[in-house]
Amino acid sequence: QVQLVESGGGLVQPGGSLSLACSASGRIFSTNAMGWFRQAPGRQRELVAVISSGGITNYTDFVKGRFTISRDNTQNTVNLQMNSLKPEDTAVYYCNADLDYCSGYGCYSGWLPRAYWGQGIQVAVSS
Repeated sequence: QVQLVESGGGLVQPGGSLSLACSASGRIFSTNAMGWFRQAPGRQRELVAVISSGGITNYTDFVKGRFTISRDNTQNTVNLQMNSLKPEDTAVYYCNADLDYCSGYGCYSGWLPRAYWGQGIQVAVSS
């Protein structure tokens, strides 16, 4: 079974920093893009940042210049360094990955469905 496990996060004051980490494990044959998403209370889940297998990064406008996404292809991990945090960054953060993988139901390619996601990490920015 493919699994995503996130770690990090917590409570920080505005202007502070936090780092998040995510590891993908299971019957994975190829890891393509990996990314971070977040969902704030009462809002839809939104993309934060994505990184390709070749290291090309893409950030949504509201985190550009403040967040840095990185990955370790040998470990199937993706990290998110968050600096200059703002109260509006408060949300539950999730990672996801575009994989070639097999589960008990067969073999697939693409971003993992919600059932494979981790619990998410709470990030709270408050004074």
